[in-house]
Amino acid sequence: MKRVAILQSNYIPWKGYFDMIAAVDEFIIYDDMQYTKNDWRNRNQIKTPQGVKWLTVPAGSNLNRRIRDVELDPRWQIKHWSSIEANYAKAEYFGEISQLLKPLYLDRQFTSLSELNRTLIETICAYLKITTTIKNSWDYSLCEGKTERIVDLCRQAGATEYVSGPAAENYLEEDMFAESGIKLTWFDYSGYREYPQLWGEFTHGVSILDVLFNCGNTSRDFLRY
Repeated sequence: MKRVAILQSNYIPWKGYFDMIAAVDEFIIYDDMQYTKNDWRNRNQIKTPQGVKWLTVPAGSNLNRRIRDVELDPRWQIKHWSSIEANYAKAEYFGEISQLLKPLYLDRQFTSLSELNRTLIETICAYLKITTTIKNSWDYSLCEGKTERIVDLCRQAGATEYVSGPAAENYLEEDMFAESGIKLTWFDYSGYREYPQLWGEFTHGVSILDVLFNCGNTSRDFLRY
């Protein structure tokens, strides 16, 4: 039995993204897809005293690119870290988690959105002790067709089960998985517990950074894997 999930990379994703990674044996970052503006690829949310705030990586507005082809100017990195520090410095585990993340923002320069996202995802997975194999979609050959390509990636990866986010119910053709002998499972993002969180009313949908800074080595208690 081998469970596989395939998702586009996100910038400092929310906790559900990491639960999906943890739920499978292999996670394929699907950055051969077209880049979409004002999406999770290059931005996410953090909690602040003024409410939820977007952190957006400047990536330009050109939509005629794959995600993997989006190049970055690294000058945004200091600004993002300053914002993170200003809003989480009072969190219980800020010191511990900043040792993990600060060097990535201040000592390393990222010129590729895919490289940035994968580095942050893998760093956070390691802290959370998520040992799932992570690969890029370009590690495999890609065929045409939305569902056809997903099914073929699953075949190449040796999957017996494909775990998909619920949004894909709108376009995936379920019968193609059945015909290929691959079980299709819809991932459930419900049922998360609240945890100690700064700045007012509890919000579930913010970046995983919120869990890490507030919960540190107990973060796994508030995820579902």
